Amino acid sequence: MQVKILYFASLREALGCAGETVELPPGVGDVGGLRKFLQARGEAWQAPLGRGNLRFAVNQRMAGLEAPIGAGDEVAFFPPVTGG
Repeated sequence: MQVKILYFASLREALGCAGETVELPPGVGDVGGLRKFLQARGEAWQAPLGRGNLRFAVNQRMAGLEAPIGAGDEVAFFPPVTGG
């Protein structure tokens, strides 16, 4: 199953990419599983994606770690945003 992933703001800078399409292994079916899968790529991915205050969206709708994901979905990872 392939999903499109988007990284915003400081995540984009830390990871060095704005987005990617990945093939998920069996058993990864929610945002939390996707996050763990990406963190398993190595140290460079662990800290940025391990932050406790990250926000997530699935198909442009805010979502929690338990939100299901399916083939062709778009999953966005972004830090909280403040304005002034």
